[in-house]
Amino acid sequence: MTRPDQVQSPAQSLNSVVIIVDDDAGIRASLDSLFRSVGLETRLFASPAELLGGSLADRPGCIVLDVRLPGVSGLDLQSQLVRQGIRHPIIFMTGHGDIPMSVRAMKAGAVDFLAKPFRDQDMLDAVTTALERDAQHRAEAATRDDIRAQYETLTAREREVMGHVTAGLMNKQVAALIGLSEITVKIHRGNVMRKMGVRSLADLVRQAEALGVSQTRRTTDQT
Repeated sequence: MTRPDQVQSPAQSLNSVVIIVDDDAGIRASLDSLFRSVGLETRLFASPAELLGGSLADRPGCIVLDVRLPGVSGLDLQSQLVRQGIRHPIIFMTGHGDIPMSVRAMKAGAVDFLAKPFRDQDMLDAVTTALERDAQHRAEAATRDDIRAQYETLTAREREVMGHVTAGLMNKQVAALIGLSEITVKIHRGNVMRKMGVRSLADLVRQAEALGVSQTRRTTDQT
């Protein structure tokens, strides 16, 4: 690796950590020094077994991973982590990379695929992107959790009404479909809007999409 004349600190989340997995002690030490020089915490592992045998706290961060490792390859480790629900963005590095290998890694969600030797700035740029992606994913997950908590406060009838109105049905259509008066549907709809903390139908539709709420499709015979 070659150091740039000036290293810029990457954007990072509070308490973010860069996990380094490489069987080369020199590479691990060099990356450890690089990331710590810009204020990032690191955790070092010499093999996939060490990583999988350790405790990966659910905290912001990314993984810098060598493709060719003893035992399980970096690509196989990527698959194992996904199966275990560990979604840290991954940056691959290799001295023997090829196009099919990089394509497989990127399709599986890798942020970047860097060939050794790489410039320090290229690695820092990749880590910046990875940390920003992780922060975005975590923010989106937190938002979904909040929406889910609000949704859980709805009654069964309110959820039914929400599903119909977010599918584009008007109050009178919903009323005819579920056997209620239009005014009762309006009351349920108002309760849904209040409990879900939204002021417009468009916002409610976005929440329904985020939740994966089953929506009723409008048919041609509905009036």
